Amino acid sequence: MDIKNLVKPNIRSLRAYHAEEIPCRVKLDANESPYGVKALKTVKTNRYPDPEAKALRRLLAKQFKTKPENILHGNGSDELIQCLITTFGGPVLFPTPTFSMYGIISQAQGEESAGIPLDEKFDLDTDNFLKAIKSRNPKLIFLSSPNNPTGNSFSEDRILKIIRQSKGLVIVDEAYQAFSDRKSFVPLLKKYQNLIILKTLSKIGLAGLRVGFMIAYKDVIDEMNKVRLPFNLNSLSQKLAVETLKKSALMRSEIKTIVSERKRLFNEMKKIYGIEPYPSDANFILFRTEKSDKIYKELLKRGILIRNMKGIIEGCLRVTVGTPNENRAFLKAIKSTV
Repeated sequence: MDIKNLVKPNIRSLRAYHAEEIPCRVKLDANESPYGVKALKTVKTNRYPDPEAKALRRLLAKQFKTKPENILHGNGSDELIQCLITTFGGPVLFPTPTFSMYGIISQAQGEESAGIPLDEKFDLDTDNFLKAIKSRNPKLIFLSSPNNPTGNSFSEDRILKIIRQSKGLVIVDEAYQAFSDRKSFVPLLKKYQNLIILKTLSKIGLAGLRVGFMIAYKDVIDEMNKVRLPFNLNSLSQKLAVETLKKSALMRSEIKTIVSERKRLFNEMKKIYGIEPYPSDANFILFRTEKSDKIYKELLKRGILIRNMKGIIEGCLRVTVGTPNENRAFLKAIKSTV
């Protein structure tokens, strides 16, 4: 039996997202926080988790000045992206390059999707985006701002033009917004009923918990709850997320350290001949070099893992902001390879 004959055509041509684990002493490839939580109080593992994640949603609602019924929890933001596409379908629109799961999940669900290339400054190409909205009439538009892998925030006026012109839902993915000086789009939810804000705790020290959430109108949440699997967020993740969010002062301090290190890392990289770093609002820095493959391999020989953007943005690499010691190790190593 050829198992491929049983697979749906849209899955047959799909390439799986490959999160490769490469042994290294300094891991700066996955946009994780270098800081984390090591304590956990007792959780009853013999009982199913709260299917509504009530304590977590109440806390998030207070933090973002909304109501718990306007928040939906997910097993990472990936699950919420999947729920959105399952609930509303396509066409799905997004800029490119951006977070790859928008396209991967759309194809896996058998929905039509299209990527609109960013302009030369990695900002939204408004004219082409609006043309695509008119011709394709997308049900869902995903805008990651700050954007991965480019690191920049999209212009607010361009995002607003897309929201106003779209007859479908516009999801502003703020996975990296905590590291940006730009204001969140959450306050605009009161003005635009077709706006959804997607967030995650993965980038601020809780990647291992897989806790994502979205903020939207109650009508949107109600429809998505029809397809959300019961008990989708485990008890351990719920408990630890609540405990960590209550220690917001510590979390803000760690974020402040990452932002400070990002600025230092960017300024030091600018001094290195043959390296062109791009300004970033996230917890990583994209940089261009003619020796991208060579530098990636040489750093890995020294035990330092970063991300090679080959096939996505040619001639570019992406480094996550680590601890001060990790960043010093990266800078020392890259200076000896260029």
